[in-house]
Amino acid sequence: MFQLLVGSRVPFMRCRNYAYVLSGLLIVAGLASVLIKGGFRLGVDFAGGVLVEYRFDQVVQTDELRSALSEGGFAGAEIQASEGGRTFLIRIRSEGERIAGEAAPSERILQAAQKRIPGLGGDLLREEVVGPRVGRELRGKAFWAVLLALLGILIYVGVSYEFKYAFGGVVALGHDVMAVLAFISFANKEITIAIFAGVLTIAGYSINDTIVIFDRIRERTKGLGRPPDAEVFDLAINQTLSRTIITALTVLFTVEVLYFMGGEVIHDFAFAMLVGTVSGTYSTVFIASAIALSISNANERRKTARQAQAARLKT
Repeated sequence: MFQLLVGSRVPFMRCRNYAYVLSGLLIVAGLASVLIKGGFRLGVDFAGGVLVEYRFDQVVQTDELRSALSEGGFAGAEIQASEGGRTFLIRIRSEGERIAGEAAPSERILQAAQKRIPGLGGDLLREEVVGPRVGRELRGKAFWAVLLALLGILIYVGVSYEFKYAFGGVVALGHDVMAVLAFISFANKEITIAIFAGVLTIAGYSINDTIVIFDRIRERTKGLGRPPDAEVFDLAINQTLSRTIITALTVLFTVEVLYFMGGEVIHDFAFAMLVGTVSGTYSTVFIASAIALSISNANERRKTARQAQAARLKT
């Protein structure tokens, strides 16, 4: 079987405090970015509104199209141009429910553009309409989906292993979710259903990677007669390092193809997967395993202190 870094002896656990600081800085920077920007940019899925993509038969200036839409009753529309000014992605917030007999938003957008640019034609590539009430429902369901997934993973790992492992695994998953959201804010991207799909996919990927290491730690702990120390954790991580790197690279290569060649529909999902794959691989070693070791060490210190106190009382 193909392997990388056979026989490596990297002292990962020595770096766990630096990893805590690095992760803390990332999360703080993400929170600061969100606060400075006044919150996340919610996509049409969650905020409600209309998303329309047109390919026009001639080059159109973005400012000219924005003016045409403002005159047509679409003030504040977000416009993103591509293909040299022929294809436009147009987002309109909170359109509300469509009135019976009223033209579709895509038709009204084209009519508004044609009033300012006579002879303009175009092909409708995509149209998504979400009412404000549906957007609120989707926000609630997305939140509960992530929360229940983390709770289910906590219960599964807690039953299969010990609390210290379950806690470390869930903290690592929370870290991955916050890392993805931080980079969403840094890149000024919108929160969409595809982003949440990527987050849930990463949760499954990350915990699977973590469990492989936890299994190896449990195998190495048998017969020791004491809790695993940093040496046991480092040995388990190094023995699974080849598998971890090969798996991560395989996922990254696939997701990069989706990100650069998959088109607009899959772009948000691929972005979340790119960030989440890197974060998930990192958190498996430096968050999940490190926290499990820190809890194990803390428990051992308390046990030693109780034994010493009991010995003093006997004397």
